Amino acid sequence: MDNITGWHAYRRAQKEEDAFMHPQRGQDGRFLPVEQITPMDENFIGGFHPHVPSRAPSPAPPLPPKDRINYAERPQPTVTPTQLTQMSAIERSRTLRVARMNPHLQFMVGPLLRYDTIDEQGIWHGAALVVTADAGSSYEPHPSLRYEWDPDSMPSNGRGSRQHSGKSFDLGPHPADPHSTVIPTMFQPNGSNLSPNYSAENVPGQEIYVHGGNGGTFTFWRFMIQVPLGSYEMPVSYSINNGQKLHFYVPGRNQNMRWAAYSCNGFSAGVNPDDFRGPGFQSGYDPCWVDLLTRHAEEPFHVLVGGGDQLYCDGLMREPELQDWVSKMKPEDRKAYPLTGEIKDAVDRFYFNHYCQSFRSGAFARANSSMHCKSGIDPHQIDGFGSYPDDMQMAPVFRNIGSRGYFYFLLFQCFLNVEIDGLNDAPGYHNNPAVIIGDIGPYITSRSHSFLGSLGPQVSILLLDCRAERKKDQVCSPYEYEKVFRRVQMLPPTVEHLVVQLGIPIAYPRMVFLETALESKFNPLVAMGRNGTMGLSGFVNKFNAEAELLDDLNDHWTSRSHKRERNWLIGKLQEIALAKHLRITFLSGDVHCGAIGLFRTLKLKNKAEIPPPLDHRYMINVVTSAIVNTPPPNPVITMVSSLATKIHKTLHHLETDETMIPLFAQDTDGSSRKSKFIMGRRNWCSIGWDDMTGDLVCDLRVEKEKGLGESVGYTVRSPAPRWAYNGRA
Repeated sequence: MDNITGWHAYRRAQKEEDAFMHPQRGQDGRFLPVEQITPMDENFIGGFHPHVPSRAPSPAPPLPPKDRINYAERPQPTVTPTQLTQMSAIERSRTLRVARMNPHLQFMVGPLLRYDTIDEQGIWHGAALVVTADAGSSYEPHPSLRYEWDPDSMPSNGRGSRQHSGKSFDLGPHPADPHSTVIPTMFQPNGSNLSPNYSAENVPGQEIYVHGGNGGTFTFWRFMIQVPLGSYEMPVSYSINNGQKLHFYVPGRNQNMRWAAYSCNGFSAGVNPDDFRGPGFQSGYDPCWVDLLTRHAEEPFHVLVGGGDQLYCDGLMREPELQDWVSKMKPEDRKAYPLTGEIKDAVDRFYFNHYCQSFRSGAFARANSSMHCKSGIDPHQIDGFGSYPDDMQMAPVFRNIGSRGYFYFLLFQCFLNVEIDGLNDAPGYHNNPAVIIGDIGPYITSRSHSFLGSLGPQVSILLLDCRAERKKDQVCSPYEYEKVFRRVQMLPPTVEHLVVQLGIPIAYPRMVFLETALESKFNPLVAMGRNGTMGLSGFVNKFNAEAELLDDLNDHWTSRSHKRERNWLIGKLQEIALAKHLRITFLSGDVHCGAIGLFRTLKLKNKAEIPPPLDHRYMINVVTSAIVNTPPPNPVITMVSSLATKIHKTLHHLETDETMIPLFAQDTDGSSRKSKFIMGRRNWCSIGWDDMTGDLVCDLRVEKEKGLGESVGYTVRSPAPRWAYNGRA
């Protein structure tokens, strides 16, 4: 459903596509790329760096009154302009001086943060990544990261409270925050307030990849971070080469994490981001991210989970070197098109530039530098790859697009390079202890990478790689499933909740009728799209001239081609839930709607319904999508909502019923809604563990009004497992 953005968006996309059909070369003879980036201003490192659109934006609306966030815990010193005017010149200079990296590094993107897991000794494992421009950086000595923590620091009550003062809002002072109404100064920790257990570590940067492009060479530096957890959650401050200090939070050793989940962090082709830019925002990308960061300021999240589509790579098809390939009207011509060195360089250039630009821009950049991330891969990072026919997947240009997309996903989001890190995922052999390496993909020239990590003593999360091994009739190989489930069997006995992240929902209304219509060779719209008549060329995709939506539908777990594998996976997870005494919760994105799917034990005639805590088949599928992209049009929401009420007997042989939870009886303004199962507004999800009940509490935060930057919560619980258990796995 990513491509259903309305007729106006479709026409806008067509006009944008036409503008890129006539590429030009620069003075050096090379094509001019669609997206070319330059190094970051050091003042913006770790913070806001607004998107630079291809056209001038409309004037920003005035900033409205909003709530101010106050920091209770170790606030960064700030000073107002009025206070500055009362100081001497020397005092002003000292106050405003920003920490500079020494030796100097010229960042292309970063810092980015990655969370791995917590080991049996209570050591928190994670990493940081920066990409630097070699021409503007000094590597003598090599870059280093210093991080500091104090396990004896006591947590504050009400870390940040909302005060309805009517004043303009802040996310708190930050060196790179253009919304801030106060001026940040250098943070110098007060040594007298540090406990005897205060600790600091300096770790050297590891060079894991060098990208060469038109602008020179750029180095990827990875810094491994290990923090022994204390009795309480605590902030960890860090800086690179003694530059600006940033911080993130880690939980207490016996604490289950608070975390946030999101998906679909970009706009589909033809969507105007300014349509989603509310008053006071620089970009339509930012409002929901600012809402998430506001919650983080009030009560910090320990992890940020990307559920797929962390960025949109559809713009690759606009690169000038690919235009001859894209313009081929016959699929056979595209399949036979040779993979030239120029095309290979263009694909790498696009992924590098687009990742750097997207991950250092706006409020998302701030989230990347203040919350450690765990990321899953799915459609728009490699659009529909694996869901096309074999001959298209094996075409040289297309296969290279998928393989390099996966390479850059591992590099930018997982901080991994298999040439450096290897493929041995046995304990102690890999830099990421959470990784599970599967089989080599049929089209992607890499092995799959799934991740199983701890979110606390009672909660773990599995990010299943559903892309690397995908074929039209397969999502994951038997080998990948076998390795993943073997690792799940090794979970500690304290774990009661296993969150399974699948980029695409596994409990969601079916679209079989639409799938059938689009596959039909008698569909007149497909025929006219292939011929380019009546302006319908956009109705078919650019790869194999099939209906544009068909790859999306083939991607779905509920599609006909994946139905058998889906049903087997649900049955297997039910067996594991019963044997390991685990509550399974699915987390998904992709569909640009909020929804809650549900599996439960089938109620038999004359038998009472099993209460959810006692039902090992009770599994909810939290669908949180999209944090940035536009929702589908209202007619589509209505259609999907009507399908949500349909009764399915597919899993009755497993004594399992599937349905949708009517969570959205009220709209964000309190009015009644007809579509109770599907919410067509932008959203993200806050998730935590209830220490009173043992439930996993999922608070779907839905945008109150388009572009406003405020949300309304819709809460659903995944109950703790309370069925009889003999204690043996």
